[in-house]
Amino acid sequence: MKKIVLGILAHVDAGKTTLTESVLYLSKAIRTLGRVDHGDAFLDYNVQERNRGITIFSKQAVFNWNDCQITLIDTPGHVDFSTEMERTLQVLDYAILVISGIDGVQVHSETIWKLLQHYQIPTFIFINKMDNIHANKEELLSELKKRLNEQCYDFENLDDDFYENIALNNEVLLEYYLKHNTLPKEMLIEEIIKRQLFPCFFGSALKMEGIDTFLNEFTSYIKEKEYPEDFGARVFKISHDKQGNRLTHLKITGGTLKTKAQIGKDEKVDQIRIYSGNKYQLVNEVKAGDICVIKGFKNIMAGQGLGIEEEIIQPVLSPYMDYRIILPEDHDWHQTLEKLSLLAQEDPQLHINYNNHTQEIHVQLMGAIQIEVLKNLINERFGLNVSFDHGKIIYKETILEAVEGVGHFEPLRHYAEVHLLLEPGKPGSGLEYGVNCKDEVLSSSYQRLILTHLKEKEHLGVLTGSAITDMKITLISGKAHLKHTEGGDFREATYRAVRQGLKSTKSILLEPYFDFTLELPVEFLSKAIYDIEAMKGSFVMPDIHREVVSITGSAPVSRMQNYQSEVINYTKGKGRLICQVAGYHPCQDEDEVIKQINYDSETDKDNPTGSVFCSHGAGYNVKWDEVEKHMHIPLQLKKTSRIEEKYQQTTKFDDADKELEEIFTKTYGPVKNRNFMKETPRKLLNEPVYKHIPECYLIDGYNVIHSWPDLKELAKDNLDAARSRLIDIMCNYQGYKKCILILVFDAYKVKDNLGSSYKYHNIYIVYTKEAQTADMYIERTTHELASKYSITVATSDALEQLIVLGQGAKRISSRELRLEIEYLDKEKLAEFKSRQPKGYNYLLQDLKKYHKE
Repeated sequence: MKKIVLGILAHVDAGKTTLTESVLYLSKAIRTLGRVDHGDAFLDYNVQERNRGITIFSKQAVFNWNDCQITLIDTPGHVDFSTEMERTLQVLDYAILVISGIDGVQVHSETIWKLLQHYQIPTFIFINKMDNIHANKEELLSELKKRLNEQCYDFENLDDDFYENIALNNEVLLEYYLKHNTLPKEMLIEEIIKRQLFPCFFGSALKMEGIDTFLNEFTSYIKEKEYPEDFGARVFKISHDKQGNRLTHLKITGGTLKTKAQIGKDEKVDQIRIYSGNKYQLVNEVKAGDICVIKGFKNIMAGQGLGIEEEIIQPVLSPYMDYRIILPEDHDWHQTLEKLSLLAQEDPQLHINYNNHTQEIHVQLMGAIQIEVLKNLINERFGLNVSFDHGKIIYKETILEAVEGVGHFEPLRHYAEVHLLLEPGKPGSGLEYGVNCKDEVLSSSYQRLILTHLKEKEHLGVLTGSAITDMKITLISGKAHLKHTEGGDFREATYRAVRQGLKSTKSILLEPYFDFTLELPVEFLSKAIYDIEAMKGSFVMPDIHREVVSITGSAPVSRMQNYQSEVINYTKGKGRLICQVAGYHPCQDEDEVIKQINYDSETDKDNPTGSVFCSHGAGYNVKWDEVEKHMHIPLQLKKTSRIEEKYQQTTKFDDADKELEEIFTKTYGPVKNRNFMKETPRKLLNEPVYKHIPECYLIDGYNVIHSWPDLKELAKDNLDAARSRLIDIMCNYQGYKKCILILVFDAYKVKDNLGSSYKYHNIYIVYTKEAQTADMYIERTTHELASKYSITVATSDALEQLIVLGQGAKRISSRELRLEIEYLDKEKLAEFKSRQPKGYNYLLQDLKKYHKE
C-alpha cells in the first residue's frame, strides 16, 4: 500500500474544510458528515475554530482510498495564520489546492502557490462550488493557466492536444509522443512530481459531487517516495495536550524510530502517538513516511531536523506587525514571559520577547484576527486577560554591496577571529549561509560551530536595529588558539563580524508591502486611484466598461493597513479590499523612518559592532572602523583600486543609480539599453557619460510639488501658483542643462479629457489624458525614447523608479533634483560674479570725472 502525506490548502471560504469532511466521510474515516456552519467539522474541534468557522491550527487525519494510506493535514486558510500553514509544507508529499468556483484565484491563492513552488511540492487543484450557477469551467481554467501556471489541465477531459502540449516539456516525452501519439501514465506521474504538470478537477464538496472521481484519479497519479535507511525526521509543529505535556509533531524521513529511543544527548522518546482528529493511538515504532507525535522531547523546536536532516528550514512568511502585550496591573512579567514562552514554542513566528530597555513584552503577529485568537488563547491556557497596543510596522534591512565583515574576540585567555563575506541576496530570499574556508585554515568543527552561531540568532541591522534579510553570509576565514579558545569565543567573534560588515557597507531599509485587489463600483474609480497613488502604491488599470471594476496592485503596508474601513465608507459598503502580504521592498520614507526610530548602533551593547583585542595581558575594545588595523588575518577580498574608488565618488547621483540598478537587476534581470561608458579615465576627465546621445529629462510635476516643502505649502493655498512656479524653475533648469525637458502633470481625473501637450518657452508641458496617470505617461515615453535619448526621470516614487530603470533610464529623486538645481543656481551665480569687472563703481563717480573735464 502506498503511504502518502497530503496537505489541503486554500484561501478562506474556498470550501476546504467541507472538502475535507467529504473525503473523510466517503473514505469511511468518519461516520457522520460535519459542517463548518454547524460547528461540528471533524478537524475543527478547537472552541475558537468552531466559534469563528475557520481553521486556526493544522491537524491531521488518516484514511485509506484504493491502494493508498493517506495522512491528510488540514491547514488554516485565513491570511493571519499563514505561518501555521507554511510549517506543514515542509513534510508534504503532495498538496491539494482548493479554489472557489465563484471567487476564482484570489491573492492568497497566489501566495500559497508561490510557497508550494518554493518547497517544490507536487500539486493537484480542486475547483470547488461548481454547483453555483455563476461558476464557469472554461473561464476558471483559463484563469488558473494565467495566474498560476500554463500547465494546469482539466484531467476529466484529456484529449490529443493535452498529450501534444505535455510532450513539449522535454525531449524524452516528445520522442515517445511522436512514436506513439500518446503518453503513458508513468510519464505523467513523473511530470506531476517535477511540478511540470498540475491536474485540475471540478466539483462540489457540499453536495459531494465529483469527489469520488477526484480521489480515484488522485490516487492513480501519485507515487510513494523512496527514503534512506538511516534515521531522519523533520519537526513541523510543537503543541501541548490538555495535561500540559509537550508534543513534538514530525515526519519520519528515513529509517525507523522506536519508543525509548535516545535522540542526541538529552532527548528521549517516551511515547509515539498517531493522531487522527483529536484522538490518537499509541505505537511502538514508526517508519519512513509516517507522521507522528512524540511525547518526551524537551527542547527540539519546529523547523528542526533530526538524524540525517541536519538543516534548519527557515520560513518564507513572517509577521509584519509588532505589538506590545499589556498585562493586568501588578502582574509579574517574569511569570507571564515564562508562560508565553510555551506559545512561542508552538509558533516560533510569534517572536515573543522581553525588551530590557523598555521593560515590555512584545509579540509579532499577522493581523487583527490573530490578535483576538491569541488573546483568547492566553486567557484559556493561563487565565490571563491581556490586551495589545496598536502595534507598529516591522521593518527589515539588507545590504546593497558585498563586504567582508571581521569579528575578533580576545579578552585575557580567550581567542577567536572570524571573517565573513556578506553578499546581497535576491528579494525575498531571506538569509542563506555557506562556507568557503579550507580545513587547514580553520578546522571543520570550528566551521560548523560558526555556522551554528550564525543561525541561532536574529542578527540586527545598523540603520534601525531591524532584522537583516535577503543576503548570503559565507564563512571565508577564521582563526583559533590552541590553548585560549574557549566555548563562546567564536559566538562573540561571529556576532561581531556580522555587525562590523554591516557597518562597513551600504544598507537599505525594507518595509512590508501588500498585494491587493480592490473591487468597487466604477463611479468610485477616480477616488480609489487617487488614494492608491497617495499611498505610493502601484496598480493595473481595470477594464472600465463595467459597473464594478477590480483594481490589482501593491502598496506599502504602513499606508494601506487601515484602508479597508475607508473603502467601506466612501463606497457605502459596496467596495471590498483584499490584501495579502507580498514581501519586503525598499522603504518609501527611509530617512523619516530611520529618524523616527532613532537607533544608535554604537550604543547597542547587546549587539556590538567593534571587536576585543589583547595587549600586555589586558583586553581592549576597538571600534568597527579600526578593526582592520588590528586584525590577525588579512582581508580575503581584493581591495577596490583607488581609480575605481574615485570613479565611484564622482557624483552621488551615479551612486544612487548604481544601487537601484543592482536591486532591479536582482529582481527583474539585466537592465536594457543601459549605455554606461566603461572607461574609467574618461569619466575622471568629466566627459559626458552619454557622449553621442542627447539628454531628455522627464519630470513628474505633482510629485515634485508635493516633495518640495515651499511648493507644497504654496499648493495648499493655490495649486496653479505652485504649478507656475515649478514651470519657471524648470525653464531655468533647462537653460542650465541644455536638454529636452518634458514636465508632466496628472489630468486623468478630468472626464472625457483627451490630454494636451505644448511648448512653453524652452520646455514641453504635458497634461495626461483621462485614466492615464503621470507615471503611466512617463513609463510609456521612456520606453519609446530610450533608444534615441539618454533619459533621466525625476520622481520620488520608488516603484516608478524601478520601472523606468528597467526601460533603460536613469532616475533622480525629487529631493535630489532640488539639490542639483540649488547647486546649479549657486554655481551659475558665482560664474556670473566672476565675470564682472573688478573694483568699485560708486554712484555719480563718472559724473564727477566728466565735470572736471
